[in-house]
Amino acid sequence: MTDNFYGEVLTDHNLHPLHKHELLCATCSHEGINSSCGDDIVLNLEIHDGVITNGSYTGSGCAISQASADIMLELVIGKTPDEAKQLSGLFSKMINGSISDDELEELEEAGALQNVSKMPARVKCAMLGWRTMEILLNENA
Repeated sequence: MTDNFYGEVLTDHNLHPLHKHELLCATCSHEGINSSCGDDIVLNLEIHDGVITNGSYTGSGCAISQASADIMLELVIGKTPDEAKQLSGLFSKMINGSISDDELEELEEAGALQNVSKMPARVKCAMLGWRTMEILLNENA
């Protein structure tokens, strides 16, 4: 991924987030906080018949945390909770710099955040939505 693509993806998801809104039909919610910088999101998921059918987030934070949460939701809606957890594991591997090219392809647009692995201070920002989702899915398993 080029730095330009990374910038375009972040900008697009910050200026035009698809999933930053309340979700009145949510079947489960969880708040995630990045205590090192103050980023705060509430992740809402609607799960029916073993599939994540809708999702949203609210809150505030830096461009990386907000874009990452928006991208994550775009990727996991339509997936089972287990598939979402698998994608979260791949995202974590990417951020830790240990992902294969084939695994990176599975992350689709989330792969644009791969360069965050070179910015240690921003890793928690990128992981906030993903960690919050894992906690939420594990609590509602």
